[in-house]
Amino acid sequence: LNTMTLAGLIIALGAVVDDAIIDVENILRRLREHRAGGGERPTASIILEASLEVRSPIVYATMIIVAAAVPVFLLPGLTASFFRPLAITYTLAILASMVVALTVTPALTYLLLHKASLKRARSPLVGWLQRGYSRWLARIVARPRWAYATFAIVAVLGVGVAPQLGQSLFPAFQQRDILIHWDAIPGTSDAEIQRVTLALSTQLRAIPGVTNFGAHIGRARQGEEVVGINAAEIWLRIDQKADYDTTIGRIRDVINSYPGLYRDVQTYLNERIEEVLTGSREPIVVRVYGQDLTVMRGKANQIRDLVAGVSGVVDPHVDLSVDTPQIQVRVNLDRAARYGLKPGDVRRAAATIIAGEEVGDVFRDGKVYGVMVWSVPSARTSVSSIGDLLVDTPSGQKVPIRDVADITMSANPNAVTREGGSRYLDVTANVSGRDLASVVQEIQGKVAGVQYPRGYHAEVLGEYQERQNVQNRLLLTAVIAAVAIFLLLQASFNSWRLATFAFLTLPMALVGGALAIYAASGTVSIGALVGFFTVFGIAARNGILLINHCQHLERDEGEPFGPALVIRGARERLSPILMTSLATGLALVPLVILGPRPGHEIDYPLAIVILGGLGTSTLLTLLVVPPLYLRFARPVRSGHSHPGGLAEDATQQLGAPVQ
Repeated sequence: LNTMTLAGLIIALGAVVDDAIIDVENILRRLREHRAGGGERPTASIILEASLEVRSPIVYATMIIVAAAVPVFLLPGLTASFFRPLAITYTLAILASMVVALTVTPALTYLLLHKASLKRARSPLVGWLQRGYSRWLARIVARPRWAYATFAIVAVLGVGVAPQLGQSLFPAFQQRDILIHWDAIPGTSDAEIQRVTLALSTQLRAIPGVTNFGAHIGRARQGEEVVGINAAEIWLRIDQKADYDTTIGRIRDVINSYPGLYRDVQTYLNERIEEVLTGSREPIVVRVYGQDLTVMRGKANQIRDLVAGVSGVVDPHVDLSVDTPQIQVRVNLDRAARYGLKPGDVRRAAATIIAGEEVGDVFRDGKVYGVMVWSVPSARTSVSSIGDLLVDTPSGQKVPIRDVADITMSANPNAVTREGGSRYLDVTANVSGRDLASVVQEIQGKVAGVQYPRGYHAEVLGEYQERQNVQNRLLLTAVIAAVAIFLLLQASFNSWRLATFAFLTLPMALVGGALAIYAASGTVSIGALVGFFTVFGIAARNGILLINHCQHLERDEGEPFGPALVIRGARERLSPILMTSLATGLALVPLVILGPRPGHEIDYPLAIVILGGLGTSTLLTLLVVPPLYLRFARPVRSGHSHPGGLAEDATQQLGAPVQ
C-alpha cells in the first residue's frame, strides 16, 4: 500500500456504499410492499426479483465509472508511474463492489432477513430530508425555469473560471530534504571551492529550522554523475516544526549572496523527476541549437536575460560550458619523418606521458588493481616541461617531444553536448510563486522574438513540454472514453434523446471541482485532472441511477409520466445519493485538512477537485436533472417483460413466506 493506492480506495468508497444501499434498499422496499399486500410468495423469490431490478443500472453505472478511469490507465511516461496504482485500485474496488452487490448482498439479505421482522420505523433524519426535498423539488418542477437558470449559472461559472486556472505537471513537492547544486567556474581550485562551501555551511546551519547539513565536492570518476572538482552538492534537512516556505526563502537568500556561482534549491524528488523528463535539473529548459559555441553562448546569454525578466522565474542560468586551458600537441610531419616517427606514434607517446595509459592489472589479496604508465607530476606542470619529455624512435634514439611536435596552450570548451547531430546549450531556470504554464507561455513569446543566424534555433523544453504531451494523450483518450460513456448511457436508457440530455449535463458537475481548485491553489496539476475524471464518473453514475429508477417506476410500477413520477423517483434516490457523496467526501476531508504536506502533494489537489465536484454533481443530480428529465424524456411503454416470474419459479423451494 502507498498513498496513491489508498487514495484509490478512498475515492471508490462512495460507489461501494451506493452499491450496497441500492440493493438492500430495493430488497427491503419490495419485502415491505409484499408483506403489506398479504402475499405468500417465498422470501428468496422476492429478494432475487428485487436484486434483478437494480442489476442493469448497477452494471451500467459501474461500466461508466470504469470508462471514465480508462484515460488514467493510458497516461504516458513518468506520470503513469504515479497514477496507474490509483486507477488500478479504484477500478478493481468498483468492479469488486459490483460483483458483491449482485451476488453476496442478496445472499446475506436472505440469510439475515428471511425470518426477521420488517416493522422498523424510518430514520427521523431521512424522513425530514425527504419531506423537505420533496417540497423544494415540487416547486422547482412547477417552475422549471429555476432549474434552467441554475444550469446556465453553473455553465457561466465554469467558463469564467477555466481560463483563470494555471497549469503544472506536478504540484510543488514540500519534502524536508533539500538538495543544493553549488558549481563554481571550471578551473576553480579544490582549496577555493572547499573554502566557499565551508563558509556557506556556517551560514546555512545558522538558519532557524535547518537541522542537518552535508556536502561533497567533486565526484569519483567511475561514479554515476561525473563532475569536476569545481562542483559540489549540499544536502539540508528542514525541521518538521519549521515553516517550510519561510525557511526555503532564507536558504535562497543565503546562497544568492554568493555571486559568480551557479546554484539552485530543489527537493530530491523534484530533481529526479526533472532529470528523467528532460535530462536537466530544472523545470524550465530553453535549448539553443547550433555549431559555433561562441554564437550559441551569445544567444544563450541573450535568452537568459529575457527569461530573468519573467515574473516567477528564479535561478536563471546558462550551462557552465566555458573555455578551459588545454594542452595541444600538434605533430610536425616533416620533423617527425626525419626520426622515422609517424604521427600516431607521437600522439600515443604524448598521451601516455601527459594523461597516462593503463597497461595491465595486478592481483593482490583477491582484488584487481590497474597498472598505469604515467610521467612524474613535475614533468607535466608546464608547456616547457612537457616539451622536454622524451619519445622513443625506431632507431632506439630518444628525442624531446618539442623536436617533433608543436606544443601550445589553447582554450577549448570543457564540455560539448549534442542532440540529433547538433550541438546545444541549455538555458535553465526554476519557478516560484507562479504556475509553470503561464511562465513558460511568456518565455515562449520572448524566445520567439529572438533573431538567429542560419542553422541556429531554440526550443522551450522541460516539465511543461511533458505536461503538454500528457495533456494531449489525456484529451485523445478522454474523447474515446466520452464516446464509450455516451453509448453506455444510450444502452441503459434505450433512448438517444435521454442519453444526449444526460451526457450534456455531466460537464456541469466539474464546475465545483474547478471552483475548489481555483480557491485552493489556482493551478491544475495532473492530480487535479485525475480528480476531474473521477467526478465525471461519479456524476454519470448518480445520473444514470436516478433516470433508470424513474423509468423503472413508470414501466414496472405503473407510475404515470409526470411531475409526481420525478418527485417520487428523486425522493427515493435521495438517501443513496447523499450517502455516496457523504461517504466519499468525509473520507477525503482528512486529505484536504492536512493540505499539501510531504507525501500528499499529489493527493491534495485530487481530493480538492473531487470534494468540490461532489458538491455540484450532487446538487445537479437532485435539483436540475429531475425537471430536465421531465422536459426531455418521453413516456415509457409499460408492460415490458421482467425476469420476476422466472425468479419466482426458480426459488419456490428456497424461500419461506415473509414474516
